[in-house]
Amino acid sequence: MKKRMVIKNASAGLLGAFLLTASPVFAAELPTAAYLPLDIAQKAANAAMAKCKADGYRVSVAVVARSGSTKVLIRGDGAGPHTVGSSTGKAFTSASMGQPTAKLAALIKDKPFLDGLRDMDPRLVILGGALPIKLSGKLVGGIGVGGAPGGHLDEACAKAGLEAIGANTK
Repeated sequence: MKKRMVIKNASAGLLGAFLLTASPVFAAELPTAAYLPLDIAQKAANAAMAKCKADGYRVSVAVVARSGSTKVLIRGDGAGPHTVGSSTGKAFTSASMGQPTAKLAALIKDKPFLDGLRDMDPRLVILGGALPIKLSGKLVGGIGVGGAPGGHLDEACAKAGLEAIGANTK
């Protein structure tokens, strides 16, 4: 009889664990989840592109997940071919490091002994123009813009993307 209770308790424990983890059906509805839903990534990219286009800049916009994988990539009409790689690299860098790329560039400038950060991964692009995407305080990805005549202008477009999705812009 004691063995049967142990088995029942173990089964109940497994069922409880399954029920606690078996709710991904609703995850797409939760912008506060620890991942970046595609529709949110698209909204951010489109808003960033719209801002740059309105300002007269021909850019590419990339949004990557926390893992660094590209979720959305938009190359604007007339944007240079290099903008695809720069926007993607900037977004990857921001998602990977959890920092605005302009902040990382300034850090390396102020502390030259940190220049080795540039060589940590060949996908890193440490130039202004990308911001981490944080939803409900959780780092879920990065947005990068490339092609405006200055990293601060790229970053302003990236910020518009974050504002469009209600993400933290600080």
